Amino acid sequence: MKKNLRNASFALCAAVLSAGSLSSCNDTKTQENATAETEAIATVDSAAMLTDSARMAKPEGVMVDGVAMTPDKNIIQNAVQASSVSTLVRAVSAADLGGTLSGPGPFTVFAPTNSAFIQLPQGAMAGLMKPESKEKLKGVLTYHVIAGRLVASDLKDGQELTTVNGEKVKISVKGGKIMINNATIQIPDVISSNGVTHVIDQVLLPPAPGA
Repeated sequence: MKKNLRNASFALCAAVLSAGSLSSCNDTKTQENATAETEAIATVDSAAMLTDSARMAKPEGVMVDGVAMTPDKNIIQNAVQASSVSTLVRAVSAADLGGTLSGPGPFTVFAPTNSAFIQLPQGAMAGLMKPESKEKLKGVLTYHVIAGRLVASDLKDGQELTTVNGEKVKISVKGGKIMINNATIQIPDVISSNGVTHVIDQVLLPPAPGA
């Protein structure tokens, strides 16, 4: 009975901690135990997602620009091999996001093609690539990234996803085509070791501040 009561007490304390209140949980050891348990769960969940990502991948990879994007490589390692997303790769480097997207993740990346960047207003991309525009570029690029792994079958009509940028994108599915805002997925489910990439035909632009 005492053991059950002690376990119940720990569970209650962990619940209070997760709600952001420490007033009724002053036992430092209990707090440390709850934190360790939460971190362990997060690690397991992340590992499960990565394992599932690898399981779903085709061992031979997905062909992009005649090159196999294979699940043993991370998102950046695969992307640098695809000539049609070279503009995106350069932008990720300029924004210092390469290290992040090479990390454990998992991430879902909507990757615009070079043609998509050409569709931007004249001079827009050149302006974003300037050193003084680094934070703005980072804001645009993180609007293309979702924390977590979402394959095409996870994307549902009317769904809204919160990007790493903090703004939302809307999913629509029509006639078998999957769209993110006004962009259409051209090549879905490019599985990497740390997530999944969907190649899209337009650049996603986050809403203007205050919009």
